[in-house]
Amino acid sequence: MFAISAIAYLDRVNISIAGHSIQQEFRLTDLELGWVFSAFVAGYALFQTPGGRLADRFGPRKILALGTIWWAVFTSITALAPSGIASALLVLLAVRFALGLGEAVVYPSSNRLVAAWIPSQERGVANGWIFAGVGAGAGITPPLITYILVNYGWRWSFWISALIGLAAGAVWFLLARDRPAEHPWVSPEEARHIEAGLPSELPGARRVHAIPWRTVLVVTLSYSCFGYVAYIFFTWFFIYLSNVRHLDLKSSAVYGMLPFIAMATCSPVGGWISDRLTKRYGKRIGRCGFACATIALAAVFIAVSTKAVDARLATVVLAGGAGALYLSTSVFWSVTADLGGPSAGTVSGVMNTGNQAAGAATAVVTPWIAGHFGWSTSFLAAAALCVVGSLAWLMVDPERPLAGPSTKSPDAAGLASD
Repeated sequence: MFAISAIAYLDRVNISIAGHSIQQEFRLTDLELGWVFSAFVAGYALFQTPGGRLADRFGPRKILALGTIWWAVFTSITALAPSGIASALLVLLAVRFALGLGEAVVYPSSNRLVAAWIPSQERGVANGWIFAGVGAGAGITPPLITYILVNYGWRWSFWISALIGLAAGAVWFLLARDRPAEHPWVSPEEARHIEAGLPSELPGARRVHAIPWRTVLVVTLSYSCFGYVAYIFFTWFFIYLSNVRHLDLKSSAVYGMLPFIAMATCSPVGGWISDRLTKRYGKRIGRCGFACATIALAAVFIAVSTKAVDARLATVVLAGGAGALYLSTSVFWSVTADLGGPSAGTVSGVMNTGNQAAGAATAVVTPWIAGHFGWSTSFLAAAALCVVGSLAWLMVDPERPLAGPSTKSPDAAGLASD
């Protein structure tokens, strides 16, 4: 899943590196390029919950394998768009929207896998490694795509991304299984260890889990704030370094890696810390308190970066903000895996819909704020959203049971209505 995650972000971020070349070839403005960025995120956001439902229904093994084929096809179609095509903007919007639909299955499917395979107290580390793939994929993208772009042209960067995705999908389908009991490499001892660590229902509980939707919506609010900030790095950061901070292409590629290296490093580290705190102090501190603190720390880094005059120093500080933000990423997915149980794909799909909708807004709102008020204001707005996302975790209680008792007691009625 680390590899699948990394390749998904390679396919997603490559257009931001090739964006200047695509702008020139198809004569797009910054705002039109922003709409192309947003088209992907709109499709990605729209299909999060259905993608999670498919993973719950048919299993993550099949759905992820089909997803890698889908996004390889539409990544290739992007490269096939001819230079003189009429309505180039509409073609790019349609292709990127379709690509977003295919990639939408990745993280709801992974969370369904985590819910079946990973004991609750180890989910921070597991999700940390999965989302380290985000930083790894996005970090590899600038130098890899820049090299291909300079030597072979932007179209070849999309062809190669598609081929890498197909290879990973084939390996995934051969190795992965939906449940531990189906995998020939799982020993009886490991199966017992996994089973013992999965969240248990209350005595006499129904087999169908009642999902605490108010809690899920608060987590979704926080993840939406997270998504707005993260997507600044995935869409406009490379262009910000070259056009606003005036770094050349090679310097932008090198310094553009720093936030993603920070994400890849901090994601598993944050998961490990969260698991340790959870085992010692419970989920209220280990999950909620930890996420609250780290997202607030991201706000500080991002706000301070606006005062840095030197471009390289600003990049380092912003990388600190990206890393602090990604310390919390495993918490979101660990909590929704616990809350969702056998519906973890659907629940995390709802949460990630908010994240991606905010990301779609980022692609358009960020340049609009920058154009009217300056880039410093764009980053200060992101810092303010980090504060909102941090405070939202104070309203979350992940210790709530996953299912209500079969009798219609007041407690059961309250849980079902939630």
